[in-house]
Amino acid sequence: MSDDGHEHHGHAKVPSRQRRRFPGISSRAYEHPADRSALVALRKLSGFDTVFKALSGLLPERSLRLLFLSDSVRVSDQQFAHLNDMLRDACYILDLEKVPPMYVNQDPQPNAMCIGLDEPVIVVTTGLVELLDEEEMRAVVGHEVGHALSGHSVYRTVLLFLTSLAVRVAWIPLGNLAVMAIVTALREWFRKSELSADRAGLLVGQDLRASMRGLMKIAGGNHLHEMNVDAFLAQAEEYEAGGDLRDSVLKILNVLPRSHPFTTVRAAELKKWSESRDYQRIMDGHYPRRSEDKDTSVSDSFRESASHYATHVKTSKDPLMKLVTDLAGGAGDLGGRFRRGFAGFAGSSESAGQAGSAGTTTKDRPADQPPADRPPTDRPSDED
Repeated sequence: MSDDGHEHHGHAKVPSRQRRRFPGISSRAYEHPADRSALVALRKLSGFDTVFKALSGLLPERSLRLLFLSDSVRVSDQQFAHLNDMLRDACYILDLEKVPPMYVNQDPQPNAMCIGLDEPVIVVTTGLVELLDEEEMRAVVGHEVGHALSGHSVYRTVLLFLTSLAVRVAWIPLGNLAVMAIVTALREWFRKSELSADRAGLLVGQDLRASMRGLMKIAGGNHLHEMNVDAFLAQAEEYEAGGDLRDSVLKILNVLPRSHPFTTVRAAELKKWSESRDYQRIMDGHYPRRSEDKDTSVSDSFRESASHYATHVKTSKDPLMKLVTDLAGGAGDLGGRFRRGFAGFAGSSESAGQAGSAGTTTKDRPADQPPADRPPTDRPSDED
């Protein structure tokens, strides 16, 4: 059982394996610095406060709860009892006194979310329940409880509503641009918040390999005999360091429409944190308490976030980050490096132009005849 195994704050039936508990822990203990800084940037976005206040009164939260109640299975002692045990144990370990309701929704796509404005609601899909083993699922439940403790469910709910709204107002001139600006900022924050929640999942499960396996399964399915955690982490290393400036730009474009970071990146970030002094101090019982949150200095949080970004840029192996570091250091021949980095794009454009001028002349085609349609190029899907 967690600690002494006794009931506490109404939590019963905690599992038999010994786990540390963190009484009064503040979400500041595990929040990724990028999560906090992205949320600050989001709140400073022009018009966000107005939209947020308006939506807080308009969002049909009661309807949402009734929908899950009527068309999903609510986790309890009678239904999905093993998930109910995990949920109560996660709340016990992170000292979240009010256990949020949890539902299992029929959907083959592995997914989980924590939504709600007044109170958080956790939803997991059948695809996820069937994919993960007990310890992997425990990390996921801890992940969602971490979202609840951090108050992420409010902004997640707004993001879901605005994403749907953006589709409905796409035909209105400029209307979609205003909505999409906020949606893009929300997605940027939410991707960072997932890194925080992954850390909460590790604090609950206290099994790094299980957390790694869960992320690996989300990426590659239930084929553990065909996969290897170390090789999976090596993919993250290759993803970060490989390529040139063109690849750096493509990485940014690929991640923009996503609500979650790439799984290899999440795995690498979580492993790095598990080996840090910050994680060890939490496990030793030294962590910020919720009772101290009101005395927390906002400027200190800003400095911590800025320090994190500075360290990330300096240590990153990404070509674009290296260029930024060199710019800050005043390195020479940056113009030449920039041109060489994007030489592939320029070369492709020049080749296309030469091919077009060589393949069709004014003699071959009358001046008033339009050029033939070019075959469409393959583009990657924008789906998550």
